[in-house]
Amino acid sequence: MSGTRDLTGVATDASVPGLAHAGRMTTAPSSPRRRPPAAAILLVPLVVSVVVALFAWPMARQEPRDLPVGVAGPAAATDQLAQKLDAGGFAVDRYPDEAAARDAIADRDVYGAFVVEPGGSMTLLTATAASSRVAQTLTHVADAAPGPAVHVEDAVPLSPAGTALPSSIFPLILAGTLTGAATIMLASGVLGRVGLLVAGSALAGAVAATMTQSWLDILGGHWLANAAVMSLMIMAIAATVAGLTALLGQPGTLIGALTMIFIGNPFSANSSAPELLPRPVGDIGQLMPPGAGGNLLRSTGYFDGAAAGGHVAVLVVWALGGLTLLGLSALRGRRAATVPVPVPA
Repeated sequence: MSGTRDLTGVATDASVPGLAHAGRMTTAPSSPRRRPPAAAILLVPLVVSVVVALFAWPMARQEPRDLPVGVAGPAAATDQLAQKLDAGGFAVDRYPDEAAARDAIADRDVYGAFVVEPGGSMTLLTATAASSRVAQTLTHVADAAPGPAVHVEDAVPLSPAGTALPSSIFPLILAGTLTGAATIMLASGVLGRVGLLVAGSALAGAVAATMTQSWLDILGGHWLANAAVMSLMIMAIAATVAGLTALLGQPGTLIGALTMIFIGNPFSANSSAPELLPRPVGDIGQLMPPGAGGNLLRSTGYFDGAAAGGHVAVLVVWALGGLTLLGLSALRGRRAATVPVPVPA
């Protein structure tokens, strides 16, 4: 049989049917890849405007909005001051004396209090541990008051590095997001995922508490209480991200992360106070893990857990909501697995 072979040993004789072109590889021409239209560049300023609005707008529009403050002293000496504060956006609570005002500050009922003596002298009690920004606002009000100079006392001061507390919240948001996403990748069953969420959140919270309290001196109070708060905050975020991811896939991870970072973080008021932000921004922020967790850390770190109940409830609800989404995802998977497949006759 005549014919030739190429270097690969494949017959190239046209007399052998089907082998004439066996040594050649042909590829279909690929269609050109379509590029997005040039107008897509307009998405950049759109994204920038949204991010600036979410982060900068609440901070740029800060002013007292029913901000709780106390007034203590004889009614005849405090009536005019109370009216002025009420007109300036403060929610005024009256107390009979300085001791009662101090108790209200320690219980986190008010951010500060003006104590007026019968002779007309005045003392301003602030609480920088509750909010340095509010303490500055109250000090400006006292400086503008007519009469003798007002004595200012920080009744519940921050630790030396306490001003860094707001900066400690964002790493906890990242920890929660990463824990939630990693849980879906590392475990498949509901019990396994719940176990990873709990273990990962507890470990991250313990590490964060050790760094912020023992090393950086940002927080005071009991280490165990602060570690529990950080762990619960991380758990609330992680469970939410994990539940959305299990139910929606990668879009769920994106939704959870963006919600916590671009809404929960700037609306949290951790660097100011919810009553200083435009409405309803401050209220929304306290109903999300970053805001509730940050305020809860102030309670455990400086106020012996005062006014902690509502913030704990918010974090627990988010954590249970995320776990519920995990359960719904698993239930959907079981139902899909039990659907009978029709057999062709």
